[in-house]
Amino acid sequence: METLIARVAAATDATPDAARKAVALVLDFITREAPDDAVDQLFAKAPALKAIVASGTTTGGEGMGRTVRGLMGTGAGAMGGGGLLALGADLMALGFDMSQIQAIGKEVLEYAREQAGDDVIGEIAEAIPGLAQYL
Repeated sequence: METLIARVAAATDATPDAARKAVALVLDFITREAPDDAVDQLFAKAPALKAIVASGTTTGGEGMGRTVRGLMGTGAGAMGGGGLLALGADLMALGFDMSQIQAIGKEVLEYAREQAGDDVIGEIAEAIPGLAQYL
């Protein structure tokens, strides 16, 4: 877990606290938007990622399951609803600019790929429009 936080902090020139919050937002987004089986496989192979989500601020739909949150359209951002744009708005609210947000996405997905493999991350990227640009 600390390895990923350190990587994101270094890539974005952010504090470890800000990096942890950013990673938690990205992982919460993936948890809500990706297929349940792919998320379960990711967390089984990289349990530290699940711990980061549990320690972070969720972006909406607390108390609802992953499926219900996705159906309800609850998610990140002041605009309401999910999607990468809303996630970007949440990350900007933490003080990150667009280049830093891209670096966060790349670091999180690369770490996830190292832990869970290409197949799991490929399934997640296929399910979330626009996510593949970070691979």
